[in-house]
Amino acid sequence: MPARTRLAGMTAVVAMTAGALAAPAVAAPAPAGDHHAPTRRAMEAAVKQGVPGVTGQVKDKQGTWNGTAGVGDIKSGRPRGAHDHYRVGSITKTFVSTVVLQLEAEGRLNLNDSVDHWLPGVVRGHGHDGRRITVRQLLNHTSGIYNFTADEDFVREFFLKDGFFKHRYDTREPRQLVDIAMKHKPDFPPGTSWNYSNTNYILAGMIVEKATGHSYAREVRRRVIKPLRLHDTTVPRTDPRVPQPSGRAYSKLGEDPAGPSYDVTELNPSSASSAGGMISDSDDLNRFYSALLRGRLLPKKQLAEMTTTVPVEGIPGARYGLGLIERKLSCGTVVWGHGGGIHGSTSEAVTTKDGRHSLAFNFNGDWTGDSEAVIEAEFCGK
Repeated sequence: MPARTRLAGMTAVVAMTAGALAAPAVAAPAPAGDHHAPTRRAMEAAVKQGVPGVTGQVKDKQGTWNGTAGVGDIKSGRPRGAHDHYRVGSITKTFVSTVVLQLEAEGRLNLNDSVDHWLPGVVRGHGHDGRRITVRQLLNHTSGIYNFTADEDFVREFFLKDGFFKHRYDTREPRQLVDIAMKHKPDFPPGTSWNYSNTNYILAGMIVEKATGHSYAREVRRRVIKPLRLHDTTVPRTDPRVPQPSGRAYSKLGEDPAGPSYDVTELNPSSASSAGGMISDSDDLNRFYSALLRGRLLPKKQLAEMTTTVPVEGIPGARYGLGLIERKLSCGTVVWGHGGGIHGSTSEAVTTKDGRHSLAFNFNGDWTGDSEAVIEAEFCGK
């Protein structure tokens, strides 16, 4: 995967180079004057690179545009649908961060609270110390806490073929995921550097539960999904199914990238939890990010906190806020949003700062395809 996709993805640990899957279905020709033609071509290029299918939507001053390419089901050849549901992976982080910032606005927690204040003794071991880590450092990935999805045993059980098919329906509790990270040394002392760690957002979800008495899933539904009427967005927790309509999701599961593609549509999302367990569609994601950047979900102070960014080392043009990525594209346009990867699914959702030009899309494969090219095509015309 490209570096920026890797930034967002739960499946980055086993991402591989492009490999052909099946003969791609060809998208309908772009009508004359279609200003989304570059985006359509970028979607088609992803299919040529080996992605089974792509679905996406743009909302801008000219209205709503839906684009699809390739197939949603390799066996039947059924095309991707414009309204497909899909697993959004780490896009979940923006929803969770929004809830945390709402709680701060209500005076129920402070970004400068220590993790240990809310979760006494949970972040301990091999140099980790929750007394020295703040909630803010969880949200912007400057905590130094080890990323549990990089643990070798977890990779074997969750990302690779034999382990995935044996454990795909297992339920893992958030504390179990944190304990995996605690077996390793921190990446750096808190606040001294940046490293993407899914453990940070498992802890953020646990803090939401401590502060409210309710699961992160309930709070996301109550505070974000219902007010915005995101009817196609769910927080399944342990349910392995993807709501219809949807395509299938495919992965190589660490095997030969030129070999078979495995259907990984069904899985228990508790292993991603508040770091990446949600499901949505392109229309809902566009509505969410547009509403967020327009200030419909957070007061000005908290939105300013969310959009205060730190450098992302090794990824030019990207900076990380509180569950929100700022990207300066090749043409100078700046977009805000997040990407997400999980088995068989690579997603992106971005919008301009004023929330007036939004793009969300999904690849139903996790080992190939240039998602950054689709973003560049839409906002820069390349």
